[in-house]
Amino acid sequence: MKNIITILSLIILISCNSKAQNTSKEKKTYKVAKTAAEWKKELTAKQYYILREAGTERPFTSPLNKNYKKGIYVCAACKTELYKSKHKFDSGTGWPSFDRAIKGNVELDVDYKIGYARTELKCNTCGGHLGHSFNDGPKTTGQRHCINGAALEFIPEKK
Repeated sequence: MKNIITILSLIILISCNSKAQNTSKEKKTYKVAKTAAEWKKELTAKQYYILREAGTERPFTSPLNKNYKKGIYVCAACKTELYKSKHKFDSGTGWPSFDRAIKGNVELDVDYKIGYARTELKCNTCGGHLGHSFNDGPKTTGQRHCINGAALEFIPEKK
């Protein structure tokens, strides 16, 4: 009896092949697509590590962390406008933080790199890794977009 239950269990497990269990993902095509060699020529080593390899910079190392000038934050790789300065806040985490992105310019994805699901933020134009989103932001949206400063460039508002 024990052998029959074991065999039936194995058959059920082997036969379960639903799409919900399929973790393979089709690769998205972005408007700006370049080879690794092309990105390496255009980006600094730190930018490449963060934007193309989904790395993370050390906290409190970005000059953009404490930048509160008026302007716009763009993707360091493709110059897509990502965040407005009016949505930036001091999260105390050591990374530039925003409560929202410019609509349609930041893609939300899921990343399991540290063993559990996190909401990864990517540039919707080039696919560059920006950082992660958390649900512990200010009351305005409840969101905290925790962004690597090296993934951004700041363009000051013209007076």
